[in-house]
Amino acid sequence: MKNLLLTLWTLLAALLINPATAQVKQEIELPELGDASSALFSLDKEYQLGRAWLRVFRSRVEIVSDPLLQGYVEELTYKLATHSELKDRRLDIIIVNNQAINAFAVPGGVLGIHNGLLLQAETEAQFASVMSHELAHLSQRHFARSVEAQKRNAIPNMAGLLAGIILAATEGGNAGMVAIAATQAASLQNQLRYSRLHEQEADRTGMETMVRADMDPSAAAGMFEVMQQASRYYGNRPPEFLLTHPVTESRISDARNRSRQYPRKMYTDNPNFQLMRARVEISFIDSSKDAVKHFRAKLEKPSRYPDADQYGLILALTANSEFEEAQQRLNTLMAAEPNEISYMLALAELQMASGQLLEAINLLEGALSFTPNSHPISMMLARTYLLANQPHRAEALLEQHTTVKPNDPSVWYLLAETHGLAGNIIGVHRARAEYFVLNGVLDRAAKQLSYALPLVKNDHLTSAKIKQRIVQIKQLEVQMSNL
Repeated sequence: MKNLLLTLWTLLAALLINPATAQVKQEIELPELGDASSALFSLDKEYQLGRAWLRVFRSRVEIVSDPLLQGYVEELTYKLATHSELKDRRLDIIIVNNQAINAFAVPGGVLGIHNGLLLQAETEAQFASVMSHELAHLSQRHFARSVEAQKRNAIPNMAGLLAGIILAATEGGNAGMVAIAATQAASLQNQLRYSRLHEQEADRTGMETMVRADMDPSAAAGMFEVMQQASRYYGNRPPEFLLTHPVTESRISDARNRSRQYPRKMYTDNPNFQLMRARVEISFIDSSKDAVKHFRAKLEKPSRYPDADQYGLILALTANSEFEEAQQRLNTLMAAEPNEISYMLALAELQMASGQLLEAINLLEGALSFTPNSHPISMMLARTYLLANQPHRAEALLEQHTTVKPNDPSVWYLLAETHGLAGNIIGVHRARAEYFVLNGVLDRAAKQLSYALPLVKNDHLTSAKIKQRIVQIKQLEVQMSNL
C-alpha cells in the first residue's frame, strides 16, 4: 500500500505540478462551480494521468472480458457523454469483476464500474444515473478543482483516493475502505465540505444529462434507495461507492424533488439492460448446472422480465451442454426479436458449443456485414474461426479490429494467440508487446519486441517500426520508473 501511494503521489506531482505553476500557484483563484478555465493543469495532463493510472489499475484487478457487456456499457456511456457537459470525450471504460457496488471516475476520462453494480440497479435508467453522476465529476473537473482548492496538500490526498480504488477492486473493499478513510481523516474539514459540494453538483449535473439523453430523471432517487437498502446488509463495512458517495434521506429527497422540476413523461426501460444483468448474474454462479437450476427457479415465479430470465437459462443450458432445450427456448425469443444481437450471439455460441462451426461462421459473417466493426461480433467470429482451424482468417479480422479497439487488452491477447496458431511468430511478439503496454508491464513489452527484431532483419520497414516502438516503450518506462 505504501509503495502504491508513493507511486500515485509522485505521478500526480510529476504530471500536475511543474516549477512554473509552483511559482504562480498563490495567484490562482478557485473557479466557480463548473468553471475549469483557470485550472492548475490542462485537460491533456489529466488525460496523461488517467492513462498512467489505468495501466497500473489493469495490472492489479480482474477485468471482465465480455465483449457484449463491454459494448453495451460503452454504448450507453457514450450516449450519456454526448448529452453531458464533458469537453474531452476520450473515454476508457472498464468493468471490474467484483460483486460490490462501485463506480468511479478518474481524471482524464477513465470510467469504471464493478459488474455487481449492474445487479443492484433495477433498470437501465438507474444504472445510467450512476454513470451520469460519474461523467459529471469529469465534466465539472472536480479533481482539478480539488487540487486548486488544496494546492499541494491535495496531492497526497488524491493519491490515496486513487490507490483506494485499486485496493477496493482487488481486495473486496475492506482494504480500499481503510485507505480512503485514512486519507479523508487526514484532510482538512473544508476539504470534506468541498467534497460534499462536488457530490451535490454531480447529482444536479448528472440529472441534467439524463434529461437531455431522454432518460427518466426520477431513476436517480430510485438508485439511491436501492443503495441505501443494500447498505443495510453491509453493517459497518459499507461498499466503496457508498463510502465515497454517502446516501442519506435528504439526498434521496433532494433527488426526488429535483426530478419533479422536469416535465412528466412516460419512459420505458431498455430490455437490453435486463439481458446484460442476466449475463452478469450467470457469471457469479459457480457451475453451469447450478446456473440452470437458478434460472429455472426464476422462471417458475412471476417475473417482471421473463425474457431476460429465459435468456439467462439459455446461456446456462448451452454451458451445460443441454443444446436441444436451449435451441427450443432461443427459437421462441428470436421469433419475437429476430434482430436482437444478444439472441443472435447466443445462437452463435450455441452453434459453436454443439460443433456447428460453419453455421456459426455464416451467421456471424452475415451479422458483421450489417454492423461493421462490432466488437462483440468481431471477437466471437475470431474465436469461431480459431475453433474451425482457420487462424489466418481470424488473424486478418483481429488485425483490422485493433484499429477499432486499439486500447482493449483482450483484443491484443487474442491476436497474439491467433498469430501463434497462424505461425506468425513476429506477430506474436508484437501483439504481446501491446498487451503488456496496456497492462503497465513495460519491461516485458520491450523484451517481446527485442525478440522480434532478429526475425525481421531483412525487412527494413518492419524493423524500423519495431525499433521506433521500443523507443516509445522505453520512454514510457523511464517516465514510470521516475514516479
